[in-house]
Amino acid sequence: MNSTIRYLALVTVLIWAAPALAEMPPSIEVWKSATCQCCGKWVSHLEENGFAVKTNAADTTTLDKIKRKAGIGEKLDSCHTAKIDGYVIEGHVPASDIKRLVAERPDAIGLTVPGMPLGSPGMEQRDGKTEPYDVLLIKKNGATEIFASH
Repeated sequence: MNSTIRYLALVTVLIWAAPALAEMPPSIEVWKSATCQCCGKWVSHLEENGFAVKTNAADTTTLDKIKRKAGIGEKLDSCHTAKIDGYVIEGHVPASDIKRLVAERPDAIGLTVPGMPLGSPGMEQRDGKTEPYDVLLIKKNGATEIFASH
């Protein structure tokens, strides 16, 4: 009888806590240079869009190791790497695309914006100058396809 009461109490707590848990911001972990301003601006972009961000300072050698281990080749890399919900996020990927990735859950490694395109999150210019860029979905076989265009 005592275990039944405990079970019912636990179920009750979980039912009451479920809405609060659903409202918790998605958590993302970022590795970046401690001195990179564009990486810091990208982290701010994520926070402004509801992400809970854990940031790790990493030197170039460590960043390269993290990228290669995650399946990010040199042609796809950028200045920072993040992980969220089993996916890798490389470079200046907009928060909206990360949210879409996590919601749709494709069978993939993650997303990348190779290089540092002007106007992408963290790469905004004072004069408002932008350049078109694609967010690429990295498939598990290393191939890519366009996930979003900006």
